Amino acid sequence: MVELKTAPEIEKMRAAGRIVARTLAAVRRAARVGVSLAELDQLAREVLRTAGATSPFLGYRPRFAPVPFPAVVCASVNDAIVHGIPDDYRLRDGDLVSIDCGAELGGWVGDAAVSFTVGRARPEDQRLIETSEAALAAGIAAAVPGNRIGDIAHAVGTVCRAAGYGVPDGFGGHGIGRRMHEDPGVPNEGPPGRGMKLRPGMVLAIEPMLIAGGTDDYRCDDDGWTLRTVDGTRAAHSEHTVAITGRGPRILTAL
Repeated sequence: MVELKTAPEIEKMRAAGRIVARTLAAVRRAARVGVSLAELDQLAREVLRTAGATSPFLGYRPRFAPVPFPAVVCASVNDAIVHGIPDDYRLRDGDLVSIDCGAELGGWVGDAAVSFTVGRARPEDQRLIETSEAALAAGIAAAVPGNRIGDIAHAVGTVCRAAGYGVPDGFGGHGIGRRMHEDPGVPNEGPPGRGMKLRPGMVLAIEPMLIAGGTDDYRCDDDGWTLRTVDGTRAAHSEHTVAITGRGPRILTAL
């Protein structure tokens, strides 16, 4: 069931989204060579706490997970696609890092992700990241009343495939509001003109995930959470929470 949000409710989600944006910005600034993923998670916890927000990630346990998620951000490095658990790994020059973060404030949730490099960026990594951002922008542009979920999926997938990248099968975006994951699902690839019609008041997390090697396959680490490319190539992940309005899409997780 899809819950349409009122204008005041969207404003509350915008407040949560700003905290997500500030947390991601703080983590990105702190992500330098030698800094551990656990230290980045601790920083994110402090930003959330100071803002009076809580994490919808911490303790989250979907059906596939053997244990609740133990952190407030997902930190995925190099060949990790999504859901990386922050640990004692220390960042190295040239690492490609994806950070996914959520915040809950006043009963409403925001969710976003960003990918970036640490130190000297490899040109192929920069192209991968820029393509993930372009795919996200294309998906957001398609999030207008009268379009359908398939139009968002098609816009995202077209950008990814045109660049020669893989799209992890079965993973994509989602509705969001009082809970982090709500209906409807938002695939990262599919035919246009299909699926649920978009209406003002719908709020979606749109999140392209790209695999550099061109395959759609992935594997899961023994931790039951971290998804990795099967060929060892790198991955990127970009995400925003977006409200569909009569004036066009509104990004709720921008600074």
